[in-house]
Amino acid sequence: MKKASSNQSISNQSLDQQSLIQKPLRVALFEPRIPPNTGNIARTCAAFGLPLDLIEPLGFSLEDRYLKRAGLDYWPHVDITIHKDVDAFFESLAQSSRVIGCSRRGGVPLQEMQFQRGDILLFGREDTGLSEATRSRCTQITTISMPCSAGEDGQGGVRSLNLSVACAIVSHQAGSQLQLW
Repeated sequence: MKKASSNQSISNQSLDQQSLIQKPLRVALFEPRIPPNTGNIARTCAAFGLPLDLIEPLGFSLEDRYLKRAGLDYWPHVDITIHKDVDAFFESLAQSSRVIGCSRRGGVPLQEMQFQRGDILLFGREDTGLSEATRSRCTQITTISMPCSAGEDGQGGVRSLNLSVACAIVSHQAGSQLQLW
């Protein structure tokens, strides 16, 4: 696990430059709150060979038993980088990186999204999603179409997918499109 901070530059030897820049696809979680979701997402990243960035503050300790249980024995197979805040995360990225915000609202439908090698898939908090300030820093926003979704008032259907389910869907779609598997 690598720890990044806002005062470390990409050239700092404590950060693996290949890890942060040249992976064909990455997953990033903005201030995750629920340990089992993060554990399940780590397991998905291990299965697909995708690095995982965690942006603090986290809503739990990395020693949380539920986090460890959800990730099972796959933790050694996950390339994790922890950023002290969202600014440190964005500062760690290569200038050419595209950050694709994944949101339940206001994005390009996932089936129409054109992914590129080097994209970072950024998912928001389980309770509030991506903040408006963070959304504005994303290159593009994508949304999973849900035919039985709730209306603007949150009534009459499903408001959102579980974060770990949404991450698996978007990651698989992006990886398939990029012919990573």
